Amino acid sequence: MIFIAPEVYKNKFTCPHCGAIALQRWDHRGLDFGNYGDDRHNRIKVAKCDHCDDCTLWLDKKMLYPDIGEAPQPNPDLAETVKDIYLEAASISSKSPRGAAALLRLAVQVLCAELGEDGRNINSDISALVQKGLPERVQQALDIVRVTGNNAVHPGQIDVDDPDIVSNLFELINVIAEYTISMPNRIGSLYGTLPDDALEQISERDNNV
Repeated sequence: MIFIAPEVYKNKFTCPHCGAIALQRWDHRGLDFGNYGDDRHNRIKVAKCDHCDDCTLWLDKKMLYPDIGEAPQPNPDLAETVKDIYLEAASISSKSPRGAAALLRLAVQVLCAELGEDGRNINSDISALVQKGLPERVQQALDIVRVTGNNAVHPGQIDVDDPDIVSNLFELINVIAEYTISMPNRIGSLYGTLPDDALEQISERDNNV
């Protein structure tokens, strides 16, 4: 999934409201707080998304609303419990990358429980998912978030105060959700549309292996 981080005066970025990469129309007429004689130097700025018509509000170069930093929208297939933690992490990511990393580790732990594990020991949960056939790249993504989040609580060799390092974790959560939830859902839905006789032939083939 392509993500273009919101940036002041950028003509196009991923809208933090609808998640679409869309044209942004900048308008700050009437918002003259801190006006230095030139519209482009007004401290308050507003951009309107061409796709959903929702707005972002900026002070100088910082997006104030919605308060999700530069994180992409969470994968819509994530459980609400995981999504809530994700959005909480996004809301503090620019103020406290360390806190966001710790929350995203928690999001992975809750996600493991949603995938059928007990949710008490994230390392054991990942190991159990690997035993059930979890692809190696997804395991690596889970461990990146796990280890980085651990470093946020117990300082180690990863600079979790670096916003760039932590911003990657949001994308990894969405990658994990894509491979463990979204893709199986799409494939299962399409597979269910196959004719009954084709499904029977496939079942007979696999039972004879």
